[in-house]
Amino acid sequence: MSTFPAQVRMVEVGARDGLQNEKTIVPAATKIELIDRLSATGLKTIEATSFVSPKWVPQLADAAEVYTGISQREGVSYPVLVPNEKGYERAREVGVREIAVFTAASEAFNRKNINAGIDESLDRFAPLFERARADGVKVRGYVSTVLGCPYQGEVPIADVVHVAERLHQAGCYEVSLGDTIGVGTPAKARAMLRAVAQSVPMHALAVHFHDTYGQALANILACLEEGVAVVDSSVGGTGGCPYAKGATGNVASEDVAYMLEGLGVDTGVDLDALIDTGMWLSEQLGRPTASRVARARRS
Repeated sequence: MSTFPAQVRMVEVGARDGLQNEKTIVPAATKIELIDRLSATGLKTIEATSFVSPKWVPQLADAAEVYTGISQREGVSYPVLVPNEKGYERAREVGVREIAVFTAASEAFNRKNINAGIDESLDRFAPLFERARADGVKVRGYVSTVLGCPYQGEVPIADVVHVAERLHQAGCYEVSLGDTIGVGTPAKARAMLRAVAQSVPMHALAVHFHDTYGQALANILACLEEGVAVVDSSVGGTGGCPYAKGATGNVASEDVAYMLEGLGVDTGVDLDALIDTGMWLSEQLGRPTASRVARARRS
């Protein structure tokens, strides 16, 4: 008989990962309202934005305006993505208290996108971790392409373990394992998580699935059975990876919340409020929501 964690923390990435791939720029006021709406649903971790170079991700050029404009609730974390020390400095200038760093388990993906190998990309984070420790800033880590890469295909599990272990040892309180192009299946997701959990404690791991092949919920379920208790998702199923051709949106937060509720797992999230927020966002973006639960509830 399958057992699941009694509680799961959902990490909402819609405002950052969800909107960074939009072809048109979403106004800062809309992003601020989205985050404030999400804050009212009971979510405890809402990734707010990314302090990357506006040249590379113009959709998030308003990071400082968005972060300072949101109404931060007691007990809710609002991490931001930073790629380097410059991004860290910009984030700290507006009072950011938690950051996220990112790298890939794929050597080809790293070299294609940041002109560095896996170990070199990790070494670049050393001064950033040092500053974060000195400033009392929490650091979360993302490992992308854990189940496949658009450039090299299969990604050795040993490489995923290596990257996750390096990030955890460097100071990441949590490492999120991401199927960037959504090619994973439950058996592969389970095997990958088991392998990583041999080197990084399960309580320090999260999963992040894209739904390109419709496998995201099944993958999450398989990982829940292994004991993972943190799941990344994006309201309305928005997002994708701007550097990974063919990668569709993240798994929809509404669908994850519905599944967890059906399993008797506590998330602390108001599903109806989350659905309302996703429908509101789909109206702002001018397209139907990708959430199956939201479509069913509104039909």
